[in-house]
Amino acid sequence: MADTHRDDPAGLRSLPLPTRPAFWRSPVRGVRFTAVLGVVLLAGLTLLFVTGLLSYAAYNPGLAAVNDKTPDKGWLGFYLFDWPTGPHWLYRLNQGVHVTLGIVLVPVLLAKLWSVIPKLFALPPARSIGHALERLSLLLLVGGALFEFLTGLLDIQLEYVFPGSFYPLHFYGAWVFFAAFTAHTVLKLPRALRVLRHGMPSGDTDELASPDPAEPTVSRRGALVVVGAGSLLLLLTSAGRSFDPLRRTALLAPHGGADPGTGPNGFQINRTAAKAGIVPAETGEHWRLILTGPAGELRLSRKELAAMRQHGAALPIACVEGWSTSDQWWSGIRLRDLAVLAGCSGDAPGVLVESLQRGGSFRMVALRENQVRDGRSLLALGVNGAELSPDHGYPARVIVPAAPGVMNTKWVSRLTFGEL
Repeated sequence: MADTHRDDPAGLRSLPLPTRPAFWRSPVRGVRFTAVLGVVLLAGLTLLFVTGLLSYAAYNPGLAAVNDKTPDKGWLGFYLFDWPTGPHWLYRLNQGVHVTLGIVLVPVLLAKLWSVIPKLFALPPARSIGHALERLSLLLLVGGALFEFLTGLLDIQLEYVFPGSFYPLHFYGAWVFFAAFTAHTVLKLPRALRVLRHGMPSGDTDELASPDPAEPTVSRRGALVVVGAGSLLLLLTSAGRSFDPLRRTALLAPHGGADPGTGPNGFQINRTAAKAGIVPAETGEHWRLILTGPAGELRLSRKELAAMRQHGAALPIACVEGWSTSDQWWSGIRLRDLAVLAGCSGDAPGVLVESLQRGGSFRMVALRENQVRDGRSLLALGVNGAELSPDHGYPARVIVPAAPGVMNTKWVSRLTFGEL
């Protein structure tokens, strides 16, 4: 009789190692279960990628260096276009879908990763060059997905604990992830669809199913219901941040800065005047708007601006973090009228907007010609029939239809019309 102690001195054969298929005993795992999750992620992640690219285009990064937070993007910016001003809720819809969908997909992504985790430990790690390349693409796929979801979730909660700026990290990470995601889809989608339509082919091996499954506590269908219920719960506790009647239900959504209170200025903000370093002495009676253009430089007090013809527009504020307000009624001077005052004739040119705040990624922003020409684009002095509060940009702020919130500069100090 063989000496089993001598043949296996450390008892390695009896250890529950994750490299052994029998280690993974859940009866829920299987190719069909994974295929269902994969198809959901195919649709969801594709929409997530497209809305993310559109969000980046909304910043008009090709217009001026101050708008471009990824200056080394090269050909990755091939798709950029002039962001429109209509419909006025365009960015609100795009970013609301992007952030809410990202939150809702978290349970699906985690379930998908759980369903295929045995393959991470499969030996040998590479059976061929082709298999090694496939494993490398999976590393980029899984790592990219976790990186994108983690940085996105931290951003919408205003927790910037990652090194570097969110904009390039999330932008370049998205391209790396989607390249791996596309390669994985090309390789796996045909089989996934066959399994969903016809089941496992006769004689084919379900490589994800356990060879020694434990007693089931939930069926595969029940597990999918649990995942769906988790996504539904996240939807209910996230989506309301863009809808006034449901804001109190948005427990997990981005909440921005301090409670804005009630009244005409009682709507969402991200950065208060105090957080931006704005002090009353800068916004008091000595404040002047510096207007620059072909006519030279003008310095206008708030009283002089208020004496000019006022216009109104109903526009929301929509932030990259996914929250937005309902339409607020803004009043002030049209940007195109200020362009004429600055000496611009004919079509209104673009404008460089500068804020009193001393720091921040968007202390200065550039707006396109179409944004200046739009009659709803204002240098706002008031909102909802009242003066702007300090936190909403007193003494004057820019408001532009369909633009990201950070493009609607608060505490404006200078407008420079002309070539950007």
